[in-house]
Amino acid sequence: MLREGRQVPMATIAAEAGLGVGTLYRRYPNREALLDALTHRSFQLLLDIAHQTEARQESTLSCLSWWWDRVLAERAQLVLPLGGAPFAMSTRTRAVRSQLHDSLRRLLTRGQREGSIRDDVTVADLIIFGAILVAPLPGAPDWDRTAQRQKEIYLDGLSHTRRSPLPQ
Repeated sequence: MLREGRQVPMATIAAEAGLGVGTLYRRYPNREALLDALTHRSFQLLLDIAHQTEARQESTLSCLSWWWDRVLAERAQLVLPLGGAPFAMSTRTRAVRSQLHDSLRRLLTRGQREGSIRDDVTVADLIIFGAILVAPLPGAPDWDRTAQRQKEIYLDGLSHTRRSPLPQ
């Protein structure tokens, strides 16, 4: 599913996992249940990283750099809704996503209070940039290096010393 997209046959997923298709269907009655489980796992992984990031005792820009480094390191494990068409998430998965957003909001607020991050940056900005980083562009050579470059450019743009106003 990570490699071939959301429409990959369940039989292909089962074969790749070394399972019979019946075993897969007993655990996940349909594609949406499997996708929700993978999405929940992804949000939980990101939430764990976000909590570690919040606990760091350095500038918020440094914390965000560390955050995106960890997210990039785990990108092969992430199945997130921004990567494709929306789907209905379970209450459990929405709750973890909400906790993740809250954690990023606290980090962003900390940076804005300390004066290192511009006041007009939103949690949505952080999330969208993260989604861009974890989805390599087709044909882009050495995505890890390209993503690191883009991360540094983005961090400079988050800085409170930046003077260009953002469009609303």
